[in-house]
Amino acid sequence: MQSLNDYVMEYTMQLKKGCIQKAYKGIMTFMSGLKSYMESRHPEYSAGALYFGYMDMTYFAFTPVELKKKNLKIAVVYLHEQNKFEAWLGGSNRKIQAEYIEQLKDKDIGAGRLSQVKPGVDSIIELEIIDSPDFNQTEDLMQKTEIRTIEFTEKIISIIQGDV
Repeated sequence: MQSLNDYVMEYTMQLKKGCIQKAYKGIMTFMSGLKSYMESRHPEYSAGALYFGYMDMTYFAFTPVELKKKNLKIAVVYLHEQNKFEAWLGGSNRKIQAEYIEQLKDKDIGAGRLSQVKPGVDSIIELEIIDSPDFNQTEDLMQKTEIRTIEFTEKIISIIQGDV
């Protein structure tokens, strides 16, 4: 088992190469631009602040009024280690999250994955929307992310409206 000092030394060596900083800055710039892009195209949605994360995930909430009224939110999530985008349905707190996981456990949620109530889980439903994104094709990546997030959101609304 390596010590924290061993990890810090490896981290320092990787930072000296310069790739991590460039990649991280590029991802953050893309996510900030994606948030602005989606806000401008969907003013009826409420967007939350960009959460930069701990190099594990970066996300922002992007929620229509119908879900916000139910204390639910949609998150556009970039998972760093997996290099993929997901759309998540989340709750405003753990109680709401647990209630909806219970309500949805026997429902057809399509290709999404229903989460389990346990520490560290922040979602109700997760759906992979882009695997191995091409960050060199910024406009195309933004459009695909937007379209798939909106499709996920509409599916969630139809599921929730059928339940409540």
